[in-house]
Amino acid sequence: MKVIITGSTGMVGKGALLECLDNNIIEEVLVINRHSIGIKHPKLNEIIHRDLKDLSSIKHQLAGYDACFHCMGISALGLCEAAYTEITYTMSHELANTLFDLNPQMVFIYISGAGTDSSEKGRLMWARIKGKTENMILNKGFKDAYAFRPGAILPEKGIRSRTGWYNTFYAIARPFFPLLRKMKSVTTTTKLGRAMIHIINHPTDQKVLENTDINRLISNV
Repeated sequence: MKVIITGSTGMVGKGALLECLDNNIIEEVLVINRHSIGIKHPKLNEIIHRDLKDLSSIKHQLAGYDACFHCMGISALGLCEAAYTEITYTMSHELANTLFDLNPQMVFIYISGAGTDSSEKGRLMWARIKGKTENMILNKGFKDAYAFRPGAILPEKGIRSRTGWYNTFYAIARPFFPLLRKMKSVTTTTKLGRAMIHIINHPTDQKVLENTDINRLISNV
């Protein structure tokens, strides 16, 4: 299996990357980032591309992949609707269009978020835009597509969030991690990565998955 990962400099994307590098099912990983991930591995290739609204110059490097783990995202805090839409929807739309043209038989997994609004009509700006992004991806026509909506996520394997206050919270909460890991409503970067890999070869009729669903996917793996 050959996998493309976006957002691998972030917490969820890096978790997915580490699991892919450790899993024998995954033969090759291509990460697309604006800045280098700083990891060297025989299975890993990296494309540094600044303008994620236009992938035409790297399109020739994106053919022949079996799955995409689209983990790129940003907090809506402090962003206007136009700026958040550009990062969340516009860039995702360009990626989905490009990959569908090249690899219509791939499995596309979008990392969304708990509370996303599939109706696209709610009062929360970020939830509407994430819902619009989910709907676009799920209806694109890929062989299979999923929206993962993680809520509480615990970082593992030395992973840190790019959001400073998250790291402060994790530092305070770390003594409680063993207890939190036992909660069905809490997942981890490791479980998220493993669930994404698992679902490539073990499809499910449920296309929108929250933490309890993600944890259940790999409970017997």
